[in-house]
Amino acid sequence: MENCAPHRIAAPRPGLWGRALRALFVARQRRALATLEDHLLRDIGLDREQALAEARLSIWDAPGHWHG
Repeated sequence: MENCAPHRIAAPRPGLWGRALRALFVARQRRALATLEDHLLRDIGLDREQALAEARLSIWDAPGHWHG
């Protein structure tokens, strides 16, 4: 056997519908984050300022690991 290293197969990029659904999911999560009480924010390692800053971001501006 020559090269037995596993090959990475790129996942297909989501279509327009998938991107729109993901943007709505991000928007919903950010709205929820902005409404969490301070003790819950501390549980996830954020303060009020960080939560509000995240909530203000564009729905298209999501971290890479959120893209699955």
